Amino acid sequence: MTTNADPLEIQKFSELAHRWWDPTSEFRPLHEINPLRLEWINARAPLLGKNVIDIGCGGGVLSESMARKGAKVTGIDLSKKALKVADLHSLESGVEVRYKLIAAEDMANEEAGQYDVVTCMEMLEHVPDPASIVLAAAKLVKPGGHVFFSTLNRNAKAYLFAVIGAEYLLRMLPRGTHDYGKFITPAELSQFARLAGMQVDGLKGLTYNPLTKIYSLNNDTDVNYMVACSKPL
Repeated sequence: MTTNADPLEIQKFSELAHRWWDPTSEFRPLHEINPLRLEWINARAPLLGKNVIDIGCGGGVLSESMARKGAKVTGIDLSKKALKVADLHSLESGVEVRYKLIAAEDMANEEAGQYDVVTCMEMLEHVPDPASIVLAAAKLVKPGGHVFFSTLNRNAKAYLFAVIGAEYLLRMLPRGTHDYGKFITPAELSQFARLAGMQVDGLKGLTYNPLTKIYSLNNDTDVNYMVACSKPL
């Protein structure tokens, strides 16, 4: 089994797994940004009828929302507890998602070229080798298919907003959620994608206004950002 994972990171999210679907918990930001990122993905790669894999699916918030759009969704993760929560919620909601405990690299070896859309959101900054995850995503997607990533930029503003602001001042996230040293610049992520044989089609920023408490999509990629890629035919 591939070990491109930090056991402490898996443990951290496993301990919070039972709160994954509570929109007032530590996962509140995830619930609030999910509609925005879902619509951005769906606008670029309409999900209806598509075979989709969600890498690092956690408790299944994005996975289920893509299934509601009519996609056939597989969610993979390395946290047993998170996947149990995802499975249970899927049963309760009646939204069918296939969940699997497996590393992205191993899944890429098993089901290469099987997916129309690959998503990997809020995960790259939590693994030792993000380039390996990007390569796995490129292997999983069909030629002509789409791959979407989201992560955190690495600069002074990102440290101020994502670590000091979100974890210490606003207490939107538990302290220690993010390791600034693992943040990834758009240039670095774009390079990972190109080295994996993909082209970068778009970049979008995601910002939070602490006064209105509203997230919005825009062109400000200084802190949170998403990247759309595709695999040439």
